[in-house]
Parts: sequence; C-alpha cells; structure tokens
Amino acid sequence: MDDNLIIAIGSDHAGFKLKEALRGELASKGLEVKDVGAYSEESCDYPDIALAVAESVSQGAADRGVLVCGTGAGMTMAANKVPGIRAVTCNEPYTAEYCRLHNDANVLSMGSRLIDVADAMNILEVFLSTGFEGASEAGARHLRRIEKIRDIERKYGKES
Repeated sequence: MDDNLIIAIGSDHAGFKLKEALRGELASKGLEVKDVGAYSEESCDYPDIALAVAESVSQGAADRGVLVCGTGAGMTMAANKVPGIRAVTCNEPYTAEYCRLHNDANVLSMGSRLIDVADAMNILEVFLSTGFEGASEAGARHLRRIEKIRDIERKYGKES
C-alpha cells in the first residue's frame, strides 16, 4: 500500500461504528485521513456524505474514498453521480481487487449490516494495495473501457 495516499472517508449513521474502526486503522498505518462525517449515530442522509467523499476524490483533495452505510449500495449510487468517480460496493475482497485492477475504482463502499470489522479491514487493505492494470500493455483494454465510461459522462454533461 502506498503510504502517501490521502483517503476521504465517510458514513451515515448506520455505518458510523465501522467507519470509526476503519478510520483508526488507516491512521495507524500513517495514512492521511479526511473524515467528512457522520460524527455520531444520529440519523443523517447518506447522499450528503457520499457527495463530500466523492467530491474530495474528484477534485484531487483525496486519492481514494471510503464510504460505509447499511448495505453500501446507497452510498455507491450517490457517489457515482459525481463526474470522475468510479465507486463500487464491495462486501468481499474479490470484487475490491478486480474493480481496482480492471476498473480503476476510486471509491470503495461497504455495508456495515453485511460484514464485520475484520472483513471490512481485509477488503479495505485489498482495495488500497491493488493497482490498476491499465498502465500495462495488456491493460489497454481497461483504459479503453474507462474512456467509454467518460464518454457516457460527457454525453450527459457530467465531464470528468
């Protein structure tokens, strides 16, 4: 894992406890962590948090984003509305690995009601330590496909 990564992290109330555990783990590894909330288990709206993390990544203030809600799905839907974001819901490590390798996913979302802390830590480690294959000659197909995603953003006026 790159020790210079800046990670934006956020959760809704359902994901607060898991987010706190992940935030602590990231900080213990010496990574810079930008916590955008929630700051308690008081009810809040997940789109607000997803937007803050996604904008941080999209604007270059963070290298990657981490989101936690009950299932991970709502956060992913909201984050993917931000141009340049390729958010993925991962509740097991295989998806985290291959979404980094093939899709250059830049935001990870997890479901606190579906996985425990140990599983989330493992998924996060895989997500942060896996590179993108697009830079290799064999990975040209991945770059082509990401460019097609950007074409969709441009088509709908959401250029990255």
